[in-house]
Amino acid sequence: MTSQAADGPETVAASPRSKITPEREQEFFDAVLDQIRECGYDSVTMEGIAASTRCSKSTLYRQWKTKPQFVAAALRSHRQVRFAGIDTGSLAGDLRAVARSVGAWSEQDMDFFQALGHAVRQDVELQKALREALIDPEIAALREILRRGVERGEVAADNPALEHVPAQIFGALRMRPFLEGRRADADYVTCFVEAAVLPALGLT
Repeated sequence: MTSQAADGPETVAASPRSKITPEREQEFFDAVLDQIRECGYDSVTMEGIAASTRCSKSTLYRQWKTKPQFVAAALRSHRQVRFAGIDTGSLAGDLRAVARSVGAWSEQDMDFFQALGHAVRQDVELQKALREALIDPEIAALREILRRGVERGEVAADNPALEHVPAQIFGALRMRPFLEGRRADADYVTCFVEAAVLPALGLT
């Protein structure tokens, strides 16, 4: 049996993307992200992903020339905006909801950031994909929450703290494990917002 026959119809065509369905592509993406979480970026190989998804490694290499390109595509496929639906009617309420939300998903995402390790710093495309998938959408949604607060007159448009709210919240999320050896869970991030973010904006 030829390698094409063994791989199934997805590898038959010469065009790199002509025969892989969106569902099959998502299966590849899920597999690579799961293996990164479980084993770390450096332990993941194209061969291992091919074996776990029952395809040939040539299938993956035709689609994505390198592992960083493959991982970057997988990251972009999982783009989501958790803060987008938050609208309690007040800026203080929205920021408290942000705190509970970011604390609830911090464990999974922080583990994933750590699993990517130094690869993100070494590969520009991977770094860009990580920002586009997991960071920039949340910051944009958070800035929209702040904009609504300004429009409602809850905080002055020239309040210097507005610019630094994303860094405050995500900084607390990232640094607590290093400083205290504990996760920045929902309770911690909520307390941080109450004690540091709201007062800086003149909110109670």
